[in-house]
Amino acid sequence: MDLASQNFPPETLSALAEASAAINSTLELDVVLDQIARSAAAVMRAEASSVLLLDRRFNKLVFAAAIGERDKALLGRQFDADLGIAGQVLKSGQAQNITDVSRSPDFFSGIDELSDFRTRGLMAAPMVYKSETIGVVEVLNRLDGGQFDKTDLKLLSIFANLAACGARNAQAHESLRKENLALRGVVLSGAEIIGSSPPVKQMLKLADRVAPTNSTVLLIGETGTGKEVLAKYIHNASPRADKPFVAVNCAALPETLLESELFGHEKGAFTGAVSQHIGRFELADNGTLLLDEIGDMSGSIQVKLLRLIEERQFTRVGGTRTISCDVRIVAATNRDLKQGIAEGKFRDDLYYRLNVFPITLAPLRQRREDVPALVEHFAKLASVELGVEPRGFSPEAMALLSTYHWPGNVRELANIVERTVLLSDGPELLSTHLPPEVISGEQKPSPSQRSLWGSERAMIVRALEENHWNQSQAARALGISRDNLRYRVKKYNISRGETA
Repeated sequence: MDLASQNFPPETLSALAEASAAINSTLELDVVLDQIARSAAAVMRAEASSVLLLDRRFNKLVFAAAIGERDKALLGRQFDADLGIAGQVLKSGQAQNITDVSRSPDFFSGIDELSDFRTRGLMAAPMVYKSETIGVVEVLNRLDGGQFDKTDLKLLSIFANLAACGARNAQAHESLRKENLALRGVVLSGAEIIGSSPPVKQMLKLADRVAPTNSTVLLIGETGTGKEVLAKYIHNASPRADKPFVAVNCAALPETLLESELFGHEKGAFTGAVSQHIGRFELADNGTLLLDEIGDMSGSIQVKLLRLIEERQFTRVGGTRTISCDVRIVAATNRDLKQGIAEGKFRDDLYYRLNVFPITLAPLRQRREDVPALVEHFAKLASVELGVEPRGFSPEAMALLSTYHWPGNVRELANIVERTVLLSDGPELLSTHLPPEVISGEQKPSPSQRSLWGSERAMIVRALEENHWNQSQAARALGISRDNLRYRVKKYNISRGETA
């Protein structure tokens, strides 16, 4: 628009030019919005001003910046985008001048009550960027005590469009910055699920069922069973797959640092907070957030997490602005949360919010038939990472790996395979390359495990008897390899002719 043709006085054109320069001097969103509010008050010679941005996900107008006596009381507050004078402006796309708000049925006096401010006259104009209305600029009360007129309304409309350009550029920059931070924190590799045992099939069936939804998922399993891998699998199979996947280990940080890591903090919020920090919930906006080891979260943070889940908004540490977020939560734990509730360590209301769709991950000892495939997978990965020729495991070594108790589950298996590949020189990995605890079966069985092992010995003897001690036929009947059976015969000291 040619501003000169609008017959504005030189001082007004100068004020608009200064405002445009200030708004576009930075790409930091909060600073840009603050400059818009300050410039609006200066250009329009108003007592106060505010910038309301549209949050389309929730159809809310949010006070993103405010200048005047009511600024701190308004920041972060939101209301339905269909309500109020701002809502009418947003809907119609036309600026409005309300010379006496007491006569307007759309004016919400509660805003004045919150800020202890008395509004007499109000102008509001839509912020339009490329035919899209992104928010509303409001100015209140002329400084000289008079009323805003048609020229003022035209000027505010021009200013609002200038402001929309700066705000949209800053929003795009902020979105890219958050996406960049999120991508630095996570790589979506390692989401391949290895195994075809019944527990794995059941787990994947549940994961495939819940992935397309927005339901909160609770992953339950021992340490090392692959909870983060399954969380990535669910994310990759969801409509949010092209959005951030962010993970945070709730047990790895003390309470004060965890709160800042989850919700972020403002500059100066505490000693050492030299700059603003974007929290994991903001980084995961529109994507998925994995809260690992949720059972180790302190009571105070549990309260804040519950509020976030219920209201889908939060406040940074040391901040006043309410931030909305759309995050799909996947929680994970190796603890018994019901026992934690009984002991007063975990909130029952939070548990029911998280336990919408539970999936249990079986320990490796309950899916031993997957061990060979896992070993082969990790051996290939280790060979590539270490820059050596592909390695294969001897039948005896594979039998030892298949019968080991695996207290550390899949994570322990991956580490042992990598160490074995590193220690070996030839193309075949032998049992002698394995760590002592795997070779000796050092893990002491519990009474229930001894009972299980006793049942296994009897099952093997019975299969041998039924197949006339033909080990190949007995192995097929048991669903294991012949080498695996031969190892068990040796392990249990089974002699030909025994009876089950």
